[in-house]
Amino acid sequence: MEPISRISNLLESARELTLDAAQAARSSRSTTKSLPTAQLKKLLDSRNDREVLDGLRRVISMMYRQQKILPFFSSIVKNVASPNIEIKKLVYIYLIHHAEQEPDMALLSINTIQKSLSDTNPQVRALALRTMSGIRVPVISQIVSLAIKKGAVDMSPYVRKAAALSIPKCYRLEPTTLPQLLEYLATLLGDKQYFVAGAAVSAFMEICPDRVDLIHKHYRSLVKKIVDMDEWSQLAMLRMMTIYARKCFPRRTRNVKAKDRGTDLQDFYGEESLGPVSEGEQMVILDPDLVLLLNGIKPLLQSRNSGVVVAVARCYADIGTPEYTKASVGPLVALLRGAQDIQQVALFNIVSVCLAHPDSFVKYASHFLVRATDTAPVWELKLEVLTLIFPHTPLQTKSLILNELEHFSRGTNKSLVREAVRAIGRCALADPATAPRCMRLLLGQITSLDGTLAAESLTVIRHLIQQDPQAHTGTVVRLAKNLDSATDPQARATIIWLVGEFAGLNGEDNIAADVLRILLKGFADESEIAKRQVVLLAAKVYLHHLNRETEMQNQPEEERQGSPPPPPNSEDHPIARLWNYILLLVRYDTSYDLRDRTRLYKALLSVPQLASLMLLAPKLAPQAPSPSETRKGFMLGSAALVLAGGGGVHGLRGYESLPDWVEEGKEPDPKLRNQGGIANEYGEEKRAVPAAHILGDASSAQRGSSNGLGATAAAGTGAKTLDDWLAEDEEEEEEQEQEAEDDGEAEESEEDESEEESEEEEGSEYESDDSKAELEGFLND
Repeated sequence: MEPISRISNLLESARELTLDAAQAARSSRSTTKSLPTAQLKKLLDSRNDREVLDGLRRVISMMYRQQKILPFFSSIVKNVASPNIEIKKLVYIYLIHHAEQEPDMALLSINTIQKSLSDTNPQVRALALRTMSGIRVPVISQIVSLAIKKGAVDMSPYVRKAAALSIPKCYRLEPTTLPQLLEYLATLLGDKQYFVAGAAVSAFMEICPDRVDLIHKHYRSLVKKIVDMDEWSQLAMLRMMTIYARKCFPRRTRNVKAKDRGTDLQDFYGEESLGPVSEGEQMVILDPDLVLLLNGIKPLLQSRNSGVVVAVARCYADIGTPEYTKASVGPLVALLRGAQDIQQVALFNIVSVCLAHPDSFVKYASHFLVRATDTAPVWELKLEVLTLIFPHTPLQTKSLILNELEHFSRGTNKSLVREAVRAIGRCALADPATAPRCMRLLLGQITSLDGTLAAESLTVIRHLIQQDPQAHTGTVVRLAKNLDSATDPQARATIIWLVGEFAGLNGEDNIAADVLRILLKGFADESEIAKRQVVLLAAKVYLHHLNRETEMQNQPEEERQGSPPPPPNSEDHPIARLWNYILLLVRYDTSYDLRDRTRLYKALLSVPQLASLMLLAPKLAPQAPSPSETRKGFMLGSAALVLAGGGGVHGLRGYESLPDWVEEGKEPDPKLRNQGGIANEYGEEKRAVPAAHILGDASSAQRGSSNGLGATAAAGTGAKTLDDWLAEDEEEEEEQEQEAEDDGEAEESEEDESEEESEEEEGSEYESDDSKAELEGFLND
């Protein structure tokens, strides 16, 4: 009968599988239609698991389509006790979403969920714990806490992981349970399974990121597990370790001289080491545990997740040394091969690193050339990187960058043209050796029909001229000659302003008065921004005329004899007549702002000393910093770095900067990081010494020391020949053979003794048997 029952069970299972496959195929061909409420309730109340599962799938589908499904709450909750795990999953999903709306009905399912915590299937236990912590009803907070306590010591790691992920949910449900949750969290942080420890770290960062005392004894084990964790746990782990390092490892530095540096492997072979340390340079001394962390996260630079790569770069930038930061440059550049949104975020982080270490990106210059498919934010950041690395690149790369910028400055995209011209200006300011070439490029574009290109080029030219005014007098004359061909209002205003700045050179031989005379002919046709500069030019030219007259009057009579006599009436001078003429032109202008400015200049020129202080004061040379200078200080990978300036005066809500480095002497005791009283295997006592250091110690020992031990060691090491070494090897082999023979003789003697003992035992057994036989015969008699 048993085979028949097994065959019937197999047939029934095959029938159910066939029906499920047919239903799945039918549902994939046709869209799911909403059934009437009565029919759905009939499916949910059915005793057939297949019909209940169909009804639950329809209800969950309606839930994600924002349809009303609250009337089915009672029909769904009673299926929580179903042994079918697929039905359990769907019921739990429904409960998590709607328990707050029907808390009384949801409480009826708590007992059943608690029973599932003791199920033999670990998947059911983990699912029940996750559901219980997700039901946001404050009354069950203590029940959830007890469930977490039970799950934290469960035999299955999946249940322990669910317990770790439930801790933040319980804390949000009832913050007063924090002391109990910290006990569970301390247990889970020391779990041997990496995915349980990763979930515990995520919970730690959410409920108590400042309790670094919970991390001390688990520090080294967590560092070893970080490579195996999932990406989300790795992000939380890197964030936590950065904070831990700032609070527990003081930043130690010392002055390093050339003679104090240890001999490395290259020095041993007679080669000069790269990057010699200059005398008095500050060198950062890293704690061995911090070195363990920095080396342990280096494999994560090859992660497929861009967020992990950026997090490692942030860790190196915040708690590492420049050498570690440079190691993350290549993986950061590799992120530019991803999607456009990843490229943009990666470029924000690349620019932030490039501001501190521009020379590390020189060999990747070709990766930052603008492509036709790049979006505006992407090519803006690429141009910024090119300008940052420009001073550190070789000549051929500088020529490539300037050719690239010149090409884009003549394009049709006005935004790209503007940024390319500004980038040329920043390159000229950063590298004065290339300033003449940049100036020639810009001067060739001031006659362009594109007003945007001409205006931006002149603005950059003005910045370059202000850096060294005396060397660009001829440039100003050339710009004045091109004034007739400049049509853009901003371009004309820039040229007029530059002419006014040089109006005091060469006395009356300056071209400023003649340029003013030409401009006044078409004053009425000028734009308002150009009119303002024309009025300012007239005020400066007239002020220089007044100052020259005052100097001539103050000269002694002997010096004035050789100079030409002044005109009888100063009002008849051409410059004075030009000033009076522009006053008349502005009086009838429609712009009240222009009229007010002119009245101000007229009143100011009545006191030439005050006017000189106001109009002829030397101007500071304008600086053109990188656009991302405002983002300095923000952590890599943070939203504030990407959205800098978009969060108002106080920045983005939720941004937290890193704590300062702990002061030396106030850091926690390093012995706290010893696991179970075991000494630090990465500490100074058992630290792995590189071969270069051993060779360096040997070479220093050969130089000898004051007590004579070094000389003895050197003599013992250097005096041996090849025959001596071979003789020692032969002696060691003979000793090993002799020990082997002794061991063999000892084993043979032990075997003989054991045989004699066994014979004696057998003889004693025979004697005892004979005595027993005699005793039995005596008793029988």
